Amino acid sequence: MDTDSKITYAKDCPSRTVLSVLANKWSLYVLGVLGRNDRPLRFTELRRHVEGVTQKSLTQALRGLERDGLVGRTVYPVIPPRVEYALTDLGREAEALTTAIADWSKTNAARVQTARAAYDARPADRG
Repeated sequence: MDTDSKITYAKDCPSRTVLSVLANKWSLYVLGVLGRNDRPLRFTELRRHVEGVTQKSLTQALRGLERDGLVGRTVYPVIPPRVEYALTDLGREAEALTTAIADWSKTNAARVQTARAAYDARPADRG
């Protein structure tokens, strides 16, 4: 293993914290949805696009993405308050990765399902 790989996998490597945000499924979905829209989205619009996400999970994902500079949050001083979310330049770069993962997933979903079925059909290990 080369030196860069050893550093990346070390528990104190800063890249691990970034990877943990990107590895969160809701963060991946948020990046994907924001990347596929030509305009910023409000919280309720995001929630509508990301089926199955709870309000709490979406809030946590957005906060993590905002904290890491991947998503920008704009608050408009109107009543009721209007808040919109959009990808930053850094977020667009990360979204390119999520698109690649989504494309790979679509292309290989049947193969993965076949592998799962074969695995599940095996006799249970008896120790």
